[in-house]
Amino acid sequence: MARAVTLIRSGDLSDVAEYAYAATAPPEARLVFLAGACPLDDDGATVAPGDYAGQARRVVENMRTALAAAGASLQDVISTRVLVASSRQEDLVTAWTVVRDAFADHDVPSTLLGVTVLGYDNQLVEVEAVAAVLDE
Repeated sequence: MARAVTLIRSGDLSDVAEYAYAATAPPEARLVFLAGACPLDDDGATVAPGDYAGQARRVVENMRTALAAAGASLQDVISTRVLVASSRQEDLVTAWTVVRDAFADHDVPSTLLGVTVLGYDNQLVEVEAVAAVLDE
């Protein structure tokens, strides 16, 4: 299946970042804007309280479900914003590692942010994403 997303790297920028620095989609691509994926179970309860990696895993699972409902997959994501309720860099890296690993070699441009608080009780992780798909 043809993919709409083209990841862009630059030899003029550091290669320490674990993601592409930019991405494009052709004009005929349909953009899919996801609400922030949260670590909620089917009943709306926050999973894995206190566990950054556990919440990140559920966030990715919920993001996959939302993408599938829109006819897309993680391979169609063009950018992400990973929000982590912590001022500790190690907590951000814990959540980021789970999200990055879920995307495998599709290393989309991403922003990782430490935030004060997120919207649900005991919520530590949320991921916003935009995808681009070519309808056949």
